[in-house]
Amino acid sequence: MDNEKSPKICQPSAGVHIVMPGYYSPDNMGLLDPATSDGRVIFFLPWEKMTIAGTTDSPTEITAQPIPTEEDINFILTELISPLCACVSWSHSVRRGDVLAAWSGIRPLVTDPSSKDTQSICRNHIVNIRGKWTTYRAMAQETLDATIKAHHLQAGPCRTVGLMLEGGKGWTPTLYIRLVQDYGLEVECGIAVFQNLSWKLGGAIYRSQVAQHLAATYGGRAFEVAKMAQVTGQRWPIVGKRLVSEFPYIESEVHYAVKEYACTAIDVLARRTRLGFLNVQAADEALPRIVHIMGKQLGWSEQKKQEELNAARTFLYQEMGYKTRSEQLTNTTEISLPLSEVDRYKKRFHKFDKGNKGFITTVDVQQVLESISVQIDENTLHEILNEVDLNKNGQVELNEFLQGQSVCAGHAKPEVGGRGGLLLYVRTP
Repeated sequence: MDNEKSPKICQPSAGVHIVMPGYYSPDNMGLLDPATSDGRVIFFLPWEKMTIAGTTDSPTEITAQPIPTEEDINFILTELISPLCACVSWSHSVRRGDVLAAWSGIRPLVTDPSSKDTQSICRNHIVNIRGKWTTYRAMAQETLDATIKAHHLQAGPCRTVGLMLEGGKGWTPTLYIRLVQDYGLEVECGIAVFQNLSWKLGGAIYRSQVAQHLAATYGGRAFEVAKMAQVTGQRWPIVGKRLVSEFPYIESEVHYAVKEYACTAIDVLARRTRLGFLNVQAADEALPRIVHIMGKQLGWSEQKKQEELNAARTFLYQEMGYKTRSEQLTNTTEISLPLSEVDRYKKRFHKFDKGNKGFITTVDVQQVLESISVQIDENTLHEILNEVDLNKNGQVELNEFLQGQSVCAGHAKPEVGGRGGLLLYVRTP
């Protein structure tokens, strides 16, 4: 760095990853395809009850806020089809609507002067102190070894192999049972679940497992998180209010994060929990509660709280793929209805949307159904509308409504679930 005339040896490369529902990958099994259409490697792995898939590889400029592009997201989705069909007898479409979050990272690749593109640049490293999830311990060891050798320092053998992370001491595979017994946290036990609680994402059902989540995430420190948990006021679980119903993250994790020096809402959404990486809509729903808890602990003013809300929403919208998801799903919905039917269904939409908001919520549909003596369980109604809500913003816009009718009438491919179309097909007075 001291010599400006030295040739550059680092080429920044952008790599996009996406998160999809867990049904795309079997438990404890991942797939890797090294023979994609342009030579890049594609993989998908089970992660936090979901599926993480990637990755792309293209030259990029250094930026503090890398943004995933729709082109990269579509490349991953297209390349996933072949290994899915070959390995797990996949016979369904790989839907854009199943991308629950997306992000781009920047790799510091070592430059090979003869390389024509970043795909062919070496993935190994020289001594490189920039972090990387998969090899950070090996990189740290090599960096220190090189430093000791170069400066003739005295040091004992490296201890990173087998060195436990914080919380590792005291952890056992059954630690979560003590959390259930001592604090009354939710737990998964085979297929039997207390209070029949479950969470639904992207059409797939997963079981509640707060106790297992805390034990796996915090290890022996999970008891500190559990001690901070508030009473729910229910028969079960006794403690542990969730930040959002679909995920096992609880409010006391925000308290614990602040204790461990979390300073911003983004810290909690993306770094102390993985909610921002798993589902941007769920993260957006949990955000106000996170800001409220942090504001109370850190003494934030109303102005500071609003700044945190704005910053976190910008992060989710730009860097975690909320923007590309919303735009792509809303603007490319397939509507294949005759013009006469489009007009008829528009009138039906406006009967649901009595406030002329431009969208329909579960409350709107429930009111109309009650007026015609049709009873549907609230949770079931929420799940049904979720199938029609392509951009996953908690609302059904007009074009989403029309696509649902297209599917129901047999004029379009079932990008949305049939139940959603059938529900909104109900004749209104």
